[in-house]
Amino acid sequence: MTDRYAVVGNPVAHSLSPRIHAAFAANTGEDIEYGRLEAPVDGFVRTATTFFAEGGRGLNVTLPFKLDAWRWVDAHDAAAAASGAVNTIVLDGDRHRGCNSDGIGLVRDLTDRLGWELDGARTLVLGAGGAVQGVLGPLLDAGCAGLTIANRTREKASALAARFGVAASSLDDVGTGWDVVINGTSAGLAGVGGLVPQQAVDGSRCYDLFYALDAPTPFCEWARENDARAVSDGLGMLVEQAAEAFRLWRGVHPDTAGVAESLRNAAPP
Repeated sequence: MTDRYAVVGNPVAHSLSPRIHAAFAANTGEDIEYGRLEAPVDGFVRTATTFFAEGGRGLNVTLPFKLDAWRWVDAHDAAAAASGAVNTIVLDGDRHRGCNSDGIGLVRDLTDRLGWELDGARTLVLGAGGAVQGVLGPLLDAGCAGLTIANRTREKASALAARFGVAASSLDDVGTGWDVVINGTSAGLAGVGGLVPQQAVDGSRCYDLFYALDAPTPFCEWARENDARAVSDGLGMLVEQAAEAFRLWRGVHPDTAGVAESLRNAAPP
């Protein structure tokens, strides 16, 4: 019997997750079906409840429902408990376990695919929303040093920094000398790339948690123009966090080599 999985979000028609999980199923031989669920902005609970009641085996959760999912599940794994956000729901018997694979997906992409050294790397993270909450713990576990959260609203950065025992800053006062700069703000979706002074990215490795298939993200383009040492968007992270979700559901870790590149190569010109 084919097991059903899906990604739930609003909007969700653009999601690459069905293509990613189809590739994973093909290279592991797992018999799954994976679709998209667009829930009303106030309808996550109803949508998730119906999906599982009708035989669904697991959900990925994307914007804007990661906090709704955290509240809805029966239990949390360590990553979800620390971050306060859920991006993967695993069915355990009749209970729903909330997990967060964003952080491990980011670290795997940074270290395994890109070859960036995180142990001892002075790391600046831009933003203090749900995307950032999910990656801070794994970045610290990977050895990032002097980690600082910078946000347009300093108070929000300070509150999140206090939870993780790191430093906080406003966006215009981040200083210099960063080894790694990670953008977790959604400003790029509105076309804004320059979030911090140019000196902050000069000579650093810059990573955008967001991605674009057909062009650099605004943050990546701005960082490259301002002498960043290396630049990458978050497509590889998307693939790696999906691979961890697949492992949580199926007990096997799929091969991710070449998946991000195939998605980008298949994008319309």
